[in-house]
Amino acid sequence: MEMRQITPRYFVSPQIAVEDVPALKEAGITRVICNRPDAEIPPSHQAAAIGDAVRAAGIDFVVLPLTHDTMTPENIAAHRTALESAEGNVLAYCASGTRSTVVWSLGQAGTAPVDDILGAAFEAGYNLEQLRPRLEMIAATS
Repeated sequence: MEMRQITPRYFVSPQIAVEDVPALKEAGITRVICNRPDAEIPPSHQAAAIGDAVRAAGIDFVVLPLTHDTMTPENIAAHRTALESAEGNVLAYCASGTRSTVVWSLGQAGTAPVDDILGAAFEAGYNLEQLRPRLEMIAATS
């Protein structure tokens, strides 16, 4: 598992496995957000299997599968709420960590400077410069 830190309490990663759950607990993760649709992966890595293992370890689990088409304002707000309402550190995962970083970035638009949002993503290894126009548009209407 490759966790990348976006903010002091928000981390993203590629797909996690049941075997990764002890490391999540050890890393102080208190909530996991699944941003990966089940249709992309085999049953052993789908939300039900991962969620059972995560919850058995005493970690909250939120299922919010995202695709390009489902990156709606409602889902962006739901992701932000899941992050902000967590008691501690949060890990969001998808195929590569990119979707989880994109949804976080869109949720921050209007509350943080666009350069800061893109900089945090870049420092974690995600170049989201192509989102700049959308982030600026969201910020201008917030």
